Amino acid sequence: MSLQHWLGPIKDSGWQMYELSERLYPICRSITGDGVRETLKILQEYMPLEIEEIPSGTKVFDWTVPKEWNVREAWVKDAAGRKIIDFAKHNLHLLNYSIPIHQKMSLADLRPHLHSLPDQPTLIPYRTSYYQENWGFCLTHQQYEKLEEGTYEVFIDSSLTEGHLTFGTLLIPGKTEEEILLSTHICHPSLANDNLSGISILTQLAQFIQQGDRHYSYRFLFLPGTIGAISWLALHQDHLARIKGGWVTALLGDDGAFTYKRSRRGDTEIDRITEYVLATTGHAHQVIDFIPYGYDERQFCSPGINLAMGNLGRTPFGQFPEYHTSADNMDFIRPENLQQSFQLFCQMVAVLEGNRTYQNLAPYCEPQLGKRGLYSAIGGDNDRKERQMAMLWLLNLSDGQNSLLEIAQRSGLSFALLAEMADVLMEHQLLDLYPSSI
Repeated sequence: MSLQHWLGPIKDSGWQMYELSERLYPICRSITGDGVRETLKILQEYMPLEIEEIPSGTKVFDWTVPKEWNVREAWVKDAAGRKIIDFAKHNLHLLNYSIPIHQKMSLADLRPHLHSLPDQPTLIPYRTSYYQENWGFCLTHQQYEKLEEGTYEVFIDSSLTEGHLTFGTLLIPGKTEEEILLSTHICHPSLANDNLSGISILTQLAQFIQQGDRHYSYRFLFLPGTIGAISWLALHQDHLARIKGGWVTALLGDDGAFTYKRSRRGDTEIDRITEYVLATTGHAHQVIDFIPYGYDERQFCSPGINLAMGNLGRTPFGQFPEYHTSADNMDFIRPENLQQSFQLFCQMVAVLEGNRTYQNLAPYCEPQLGKRGLYSAIGGDNDRKERQMAMLWLLNLSDGQNSLLEIAQRSGLSFALLAEMADVLMEHQLLDLYPSSI
């Protein structure tokens, strides 16, 4: 697969990703249950995703796979029998993982089970109670303040049963079994940026990577947050040595600048590639060091696992007012932002795929390029000097110690140009791949 393939993805893919997000938006997802299965079944229409399930009660490191949760109906009625909170109208209205209940109670007894946002009175918050049995409802603070004294009827038709934790995996084989891992969480209901943006971008990237030959193998994981990554890692410990590194993806559809959180190791090839591409594409961005809090990079980068996994998103979690509220809807993300995020991943994969280490086959002084016809074969007047310099940098630094990325960073020349000229020099038997880079 040529470098140009990776650098030229389809231009209307932003709308394709937006439409997929729109299709998935109404589904009530959680860390287990039918909503996750429905989501993964839809993703199977876009790629040959394999669905795996782990039984409830399975020990995974220090955790245990929880019971499976499903919900059919949930509401609160006032004394007049009117539904004042209804899960059918917005699935954020229900505390995720609420246990079943059907009971009449006073407002004083109901209030401890209600969640609102006084500082954002028009928004419904997103709340969960995965590992502690509880029930509750979320509503706008405007609704909360209008509640009157009286008797309320509470009904939650849900189930917590011995079932399964479900996730999707896709392996796209390359020339080598060494794998690049791309992971995103699929457990959030009706939240567009967090994380339908990550799901739709990885779906598009998986389709794109399948279109041609590649050096690395690529493994995609669509997992419930935290427990999904822990479960996958626990069941695939013997597989981890194959993983070169990769990215955890989330929060990629908003208008904010890109944010890259380095891997725990901090200076891996994945870290250097991400920072290089962010810097050379000119996108507004920030790079932060690893912290053991956030998304599933904290599982992949735990000390016993220690994979080279960074996290790439836009505005960090908790730092935009729409975070974990009903305002994180389809109006909050934009097709052009999804497209830009997708193309950034394509550019990072391009550098990753092309980042080889070379050795100079004529290392004793500068080889005579003119007699090989190279000066006349390296472009027109506008770019001839730059191409000549690219050849000279490649010949000088190709000693088996410097990768193409390192040459690009030191020379200030573009990675794409250096990759192109490396191919030219190989055709003229002046360069060859260093054995460890084959």
